[in-house]
Amino acid sequence: MDPQTAATLLPLLGWALHGSVLTRRLASARRDPLTGLHTRAGWTARAEHCIRRHPRAAVLLVDLDHFKTLNDTHGHAAGDAALIATAHRLSSWCGRHGTAGRLGRDEFVAVIRDLDAVDLDALTTALRQPTNYEGAILPLAASVGVCPVAELPVPALTDALAAADAAMYAAKGRSRRGSRTAR
Repeated sequence: MDPQTAATLLPLLGWALHGSVLTRRLASARRDPLTGLHTRAGWTARAEHCIRRHPRAAVLLVDLDHFKTLNDTHGHAAGDAALIATAHRLSSWCGRHGTAGRLGRDEFVAVIRDLDAVDLDALTTALRQPTNYEGAILPLAASVGVCPVAELPVPALTDALAAADAAMYAAKGRSRRGSRTAR
């Protein structure tokens, strides 16, 4: 290769490598490092797209019950195991029907294309199953709030999250183990 061609190609190769590194960093920033779920930023883009395209979409907010007690009793590594188990169960439940994410701490979120196509009771049952951590059985419980987007005056993600949040707190107050749909 002649020196003039090399001088032209080297900066281009450097920019291509730099672009590849930035793309990988951006992708990893949109994933929660502990659970592998989408972060708020990564999930929001997918959720907004789903809401625009699917009029029967629903937004779910999931909050682990008694998570601080679990951490204080069994340690933070056990708390991490509970978060990982919850993330896996929520992601598996969403399957091809939607996308799950982790907002932070013990709060999770999901958007599904059609609430009628999924079994909400199966999700709450799965989220209540204990998980094993280093030979100890960790009790898990979660409250789930659901907002069918079609019930909103304007199908906006912020409004759906607010309604799902209100429904989740109503579920916590009702039984601390269950789900509730915003109405």
